[in-house]
Amino acid sequence: QLQLVESGGGAVRTGGSLTLSCVPVGGAGRANCMGWFRPLPGKGREGVATIWIDRNMTYYDHTLKDRFTISRDSSKNTLYLQMNNLQPEDTDTYSCAAGSLSRCGRLWPGDFPFWGQGTQVTVSS
Repeated sequence: QLQLVESGGGAVRTGGSLTLSCVPVGGAGRANCMGWFRPLPGKGREGVATIWIDRNMTYYDHTLKDRFTISRDSSKNTLYLQMNNLQPEDTDTYSCAAGSLSRCGRLWPGDFPFWGQGTQVTVSS
């Protein structure tokens, strides 16, 4: 069973930055798509960004793409989410997800079978 371990959350002031990390541990096979998600009140989770590993293509929620950057370091097998100019409305628990998908750009949480426990980001004004 693939497990995902997130880190990097914390508390920052408005305008601050954080970098989240996600490391896959164990599991059979290899995920070709990974992403970051956060809860959407009343609607489960919303996709923040995903990365199609095989094609090195990234996809973003259009409202976040100017401030957030998803990347992956293959040498460290680690997924990142660089978050800049953080705002109080970004306060949430961010979860890493992974799966072997035919399409990686939908940012749809239901596509992903493997999830981390989440890391908390708190932005104060």
